[in-house]
Amino acid sequence: MNTVPGRAARRGAHPVAWWGWALLLATAASRTANPWLLLLVVAVSGLVVVWCRGDEPWSGAYRVFLLIGATAIAVRMMFYVVFGGAEGATVLFELPSVRLPEWAAGFRLGGAVSAEGALAAAWDGLRLATLLVCVGAANALASPRRLLRSVPAALYEVSVAVVVALSVAPQLVSGVARIRRARALRGDTGRSPANLMRTVVVPVLHDALDRSLALAAAMASRGYGRAAGVPAGARRVTSAFLLTGLLGLCAGAYALLGTATPAPAAWSLLAAGAGAAVFGIAFASRRVPHTRYRTDAFGARDWAILLSGGAAVAGTVLSGVAEPGTLWPQATLAVPPLPLYAACGVLLAAAPALLAPTSSTKTGPR
Repeated sequence: MNTVPGRAARRGAHPVAWWGWALLLATAASRTANPWLLLLVVAVSGLVVVWCRGDEPWSGAYRVFLLIGATAIAVRMMFYVVFGGAEGATVLFELPSVRLPEWAAGFRLGGAVSAEGALAAAWDGLRLATLLVCVGAANALASPRRLLRSVPAALYEVSVAVVVALSVAPQLVSGVARIRRARALRGDTGRSPANLMRTVVVPVLHDALDRSLALAAAMASRGYGRAAGVPAGARRVTSAFLLTGLLGLCAGAYALLGTATPAPAAWSLLAAGAGAAVFGIAFASRRVPHTRYRTDAFGARDWAILLSGGAAVAGTVLSGVAEPGTLWPQATLAVPPLPLYAACGVLLAAAPALLAPTSSTKTGPR
């Protein structure tokens, strides 16, 4: 009788809580270009991943997203050097310049590369990298299988495709690591392209194909792709509500990102779209046959994780009101100040490291 609570305690936080925490942290990062605050977001997400991730195949996804983020910064810097951009007084070096015609929006190739422009490009790339790192933290912490069991029944078929897509990269990473260990045990240390193609790429692709066939067979045996007996009128009403909700969400998000629409109207449009989408999903879920063996409860710890992510967003909002210049500093050679309220909010977002540590990190990080 006491095995279920103990099992629930060992299962860790709810995947919806992890994704909500990561998306809120990414929202906070999207509201600033301050490099200190962005680096703090990366540090907090890395701390939480180190203390809270498990031993599943997707737990190593965070390192992959770090590499992707570093690549994004390098690509953004390369685009600035090649195509130009922000001007500055401190010229580092000059490249041969070619002005493109007017139909190409007047871009130029080469030209002067200034320290201020390079800093602006680096901060812009760092913001994109921080968003990618937050998504990587969610991939490393949230179980895709538990996430699939938590979605509404109306979105179950779509969620299967999403979960499979999200788990492809972690599975490939674990497959490459497994094959490299097998090669090392056999004494095969050749690094030529032909040898890597034969001993790494081909086995990884073969393993991915085997996993895909096994997944397809398992899904077919469990009745995926079945057609429920839903009346045509109910399907049309549900589709109309879902389409209206998605359009409202897109229009509301676009209005919030811009400055032409007043904030109350943008929030009202966003709320109306969310309400229509929720009603459509709830209406469709009642007509889709779907059962659960054991429900995955969303407990107090999961709400605390969500609130810790919301603290980061609240901190950026307070800094935007009290110290707006610190969130979007000018790209100068002076050291930008750290926004106090936003930094405190991001530090509060590190609370999951204490709320949901794994059993292997209670005595120290791995």
